[in-house]
Amino acid sequence: MASDSRDRIVLPISGMTCAACVSHVSHALEELPVVADVNVSLASEKASIQLSNSSLRVADFVDALEDAGYGIATDEVILALGGMTCAACVTHIENALNDVDGVISAGVNLASERAAVEYIPGLAAVSDMRHAVEDAGYSLLGIVGEQDETATPREVTALRRKLIFSLIVAGAIMTVMFFPWAHGLLPFHVDYILLALATPVQFWAGRQFYHGAWGALKHRTSNMNTLIAVGTSVAYLYSGVVTALGGVLPLSEFGAATYFDTSTAIIALVLLGKYLETRAKQRASSAIRGMMSLQPTTAQVVRYGGRLSVDIDDLQVGDNILVRPGERIPVDGEVIEGTSSIDESMLTGESVPVDKAPGDEVFGGTINTTGSITYRANKVGRDTLLSQIIRLIEEAQASKAPVQRLADTVAAYFVPTVIGIAALTFLFWLVFGPAPSYLHATLTAVSVLIIACPCALGLATPAAIMVGTGKGAELGILIRSAEALERANMVRTVALDKTGTLTMGEPSIASLVSSDLDTDDLLRLAASVEFGSEHPLGRAIVKAAEVKGFALHPVEEFRALPGFGVSATLDGDDVLLGNLALMESKGVTLKSYKEPAVEMASRGSTPVAVARGGEVIGLIAIADTIRPEAQGVVSRLKRDGIEVVMLTGDNKRTAQEVARRLGIDRVVAGVLPGDKAAEISALQDGDNVVAMVGDGINDAPALAQADVSFAIGAGADVAAETADITIVGTDLSAIPSAIRLSKATMSSIRQNLFWAFAYNVALIPVAAGVLYLLFADGGVPGVLRPMFGEYGFLNPILAAAAMAISSVTVLANSLRLRRFK
Repeated sequence: MASDSRDRIVLPISGMTCAACVSHVSHALEELPVVADVNVSLASEKASIQLSNSSLRVADFVDALEDAGYGIATDEVILALGGMTCAACVTHIENALNDVDGVISAGVNLASERAAVEYIPGLAAVSDMRHAVEDAGYSLLGIVGEQDETATPREVTALRRKLIFSLIVAGAIMTVMFFPWAHGLLPFHVDYILLALATPVQFWAGRQFYHGAWGALKHRTSNMNTLIAVGTSVAYLYSGVVTALGGVLPLSEFGAATYFDTSTAIIALVLLGKYLETRAKQRASSAIRGMMSLQPTTAQVVRYGGRLSVDIDDLQVGDNILVRPGERIPVDGEVIEGTSSIDESMLTGESVPVDKAPGDEVFGGTINTTGSITYRANKVGRDTLLSQIIRLIEEAQASKAPVQRLADTVAAYFVPTVIGIAALTFLFWLVFGPAPSYLHATLTAVSVLIIACPCALGLATPAAIMVGTGKGAELGILIRSAEALERANMVRTVALDKTGTLTMGEPSIASLVSSDLDTDDLLRLAASVEFGSEHPLGRAIVKAAEVKGFALHPVEEFRALPGFGVSATLDGDDVLLGNLALMESKGVTLKSYKEPAVEMASRGSTPVAVARGGEVIGLIAIADTIRPEAQGVVSRLKRDGIEVVMLTGDNKRTAQEVARRLGIDRVVAGVLPGDKAAEISALQDGDNVVAMVGDGINDAPALAQADVSFAIGAGADVAAETADITIVGTDLSAIPSAIRLSKATMSSIRQNLFWAFAYNVALIPVAAGVLYLLFADGGVPGVLRPMFGEYGFLNPILAAAAMAISSVTVLANSLRLRRFK
């Protein structure tokens, strides 16, 4: 962190709960040498700190508070940036933002032109970040989610205007130079006309390159703008000197010509590449723009006995909204009148419309297909499911994948290395080149500067990540970060929870067995004990009793026994209700119920034993329907070479029967919720990459232990999910699809990186004149002379075209992911 000249700062503190915390935080901060006085408020959860000097390092405050068991509350903002051209720009902006006092971390994505910044509110502000970005030579267009967050149409129009002007002028200059016989018809030297034409291209159309190069120079760095500005300036200034002083200096004695066509064509081709790159980036981010367009701009609100058309931004929680067939749902809410079928495919990826009736949830952006409904809004603005999904995609696209570190490391040294190669190339050909050596040396150095393409390196990873995460969102697969997307590519084992994941999660009673009680009495007793339980099996028993209209008895001393069942006292008797492991641990034998229990398990049902007074008095078989797509999903995973493991707390016989039906070879049964994480750890032995699929709540420890965690059926709570990958709907088919999408994305990244490295490694030597050595004796073949001239030196105009094609090729390859099925 940079030093701060302010005498007092205010830090938001997290983790304080009582007056003692105030004392602890105060003591922790007072021990820092830069702190003169501290005033901590529990009510506002802030610390006002008087500094003794200006040597402020936020990291010191963070470390001191963490050591005391507290933290500094931070915020995150995603900024839309402008003016970036290459991977070096990413490093420059990250360094500029990280130097802002109060910024904890900053990550920049070249493809989406976004910066994800974690900062301390009150110590850092967006205005400080804007100043830092602009001082580095770039622009901050706004905050993502607010207006003016992306390149405005005016900026795109300006780029197109400069491109068209440059192409016309470059074409005109080339035409004039192509007909030298017509030069004598003019009353003055033709080079003055070419100078007049080339000047606005150089300093108006190419102004952005000078602006970016100057911003980098101020920070003693360099970027692609530096290469373009230096390369075109050399060609332009050399030609200007020849035009103005050709009769005075001895240049003309060597047959020197002007190269205004080179400088203008380079700028025109680079602008063409930037324009095509901008268009490709817009296509790459089409997933977010498409989702943003799902929400209608107005809603029909029922008020004062009539209907009013209300702007979407003016809707409030509690408004009653009317939606007719064919219209989109404006915001999230609960149906209060009418029935219909809602197409939720744009959010969940599931094509079958979902029936809705009073009491059911509806989500903004979905389509009402059949009947008219009235619903009450319960989430508006940034709280809706659609807004949460968009926000998650933006955060994922602003994140960095580990594989990008290689490109970032290379980019940090790339531009200075290219400038060094260009200088050495100039000196080499100046000494050893054919006459006129200074001319060949100059043009070869320009070619080296122009052909180098750091932008391809910078776009290789983020472009594919942006398209991949966007495509995932279209399929109802929300990938939380680029790192998660990369890890999913390496998954070799998928562990699936049984209840609620492989099954529907809505168990029901299949049968009751008792030789001691009437089955209705057994159900009534069991439901009375389970009435306070939140376990799915317990709810199934209570629901069955409620359907029959049974009056339940009050119980005492109810206890939930996680992983086993429940216990309670009913009419003075101790009652146990749970799995067979519970009976065994309590020393209760099944006796005549052992065989029925085995039979229930062999049918795939879960036997629940009911014991009273230390004796088993009956069994309840509870079955959960297997999801219809589960078997196909298991087959797909196995075809992809992925081992499938079922984790369940159910008994071994029941688990094995379900696994047999699904084709799962490996089963870990009888696992307590707290032990699932240990099982995941065991599966990870030998660097095996394991994914865990669960409900995100009961399986939280296992999900945290897994290398990649999947949460199924998150519904409206996607923002609350901490899983790496969240499936909005309930279709298990999204699991293999997510893994395949990850593999396709990583394949695209590897292809992009190969192309970016191969392009620069192969063509920089060509631009430096290595072909001269090949053709030194026999000369350049006629078919190659338009590209390499007489001696094998690459035409700088072709170098500019190759550079433009390089970045566009990387983007085009990434865009192929949009066709992923």
